[in-house]
Amino acid sequence: MDEPKHRIRALHTEETVTVYQAYRPEIGLPAARDGRFPAAWSRTRMTWIKPSFLWMMYRCGWGRKEGQETVLAVEISRDGFEWALRHAYLSHYERGLHSDRASWQRELKRAPARVQWDPERDLHLRPLPYRSLQLGLAGEAAQRFADEWTVSISDVTPLAHQVHALVRAGELEAAAELLPRERPYPSHPELLAHLGA
Repeated sequence: MDEPKHRIRALHTEETVTVYQAYRPEIGLPAARDGRFPAAWSRTRMTWIKPSFLWMMYRCGWGRKEGQETVLAVEISRDGFEWALRHAYLSHYERGLHSDRASWQRELKRAPARVQWDPERDLHLRPLPYRSLQLGLAGEAAQRFADEWTVSISDVTPLAHQVHALVRAGELEAAAELLPRERPYPSHPELLAHLGA
C-alpha cells in the first residue's frame, strides 16, 4: 500500500504517544533519571518533538552529534499531543491553505505550536518519498509538554547506537527488528486539515 505524503506515524497506545528528542547529557540524563525535565530545561524556548525514531536519528546523527548525545523517548498524553496539533500552525506558507502570506505570518507568531513535514528516513537515513511530522512547541505548549503532558522519559541512546551498529554491519533485518513499532496515528481529518495533510 502506498504511503500518503503526509501522515503521522508513531509508537502509541490508547492514552499516549511517544516522541523523540536529543539533548546534551546535562539535560537528557537527569530527565531520563527523574522522568521529568530538569530546572535547566528552558520552558521559554521552542522545543521540537518528533514521533519518528529514524527522523530523530537523522537529526542527531544516531546520538553522536555534539549537544545531542542523549536521545530521549518521551511518552506524552494523546490529549496533549492533539491539543498541540489543534493549536499548531504550518511553519511555511502554502498558497490555497492560507489566505495570504501576511495573515499566515501573523497566525504563526501567535500559535503555541508549529508543524513541519520533513522527508521520512530509511535505515541508511536517506529520504523517503513521504513525510514525517515535526511538532514545535513554544510558550504555553512547551510548558504543558514539560509539566502536564509528559508521562515518562526514557534514555534510548543505547538503542540508537545498537541499531546504528547493525546498519553499519549490513544487518538491516536485525536493525529493523529493533525499531520502535510506529503505526499510523489515528486522527480525524479535521485535526490535520489546517496543517496541509
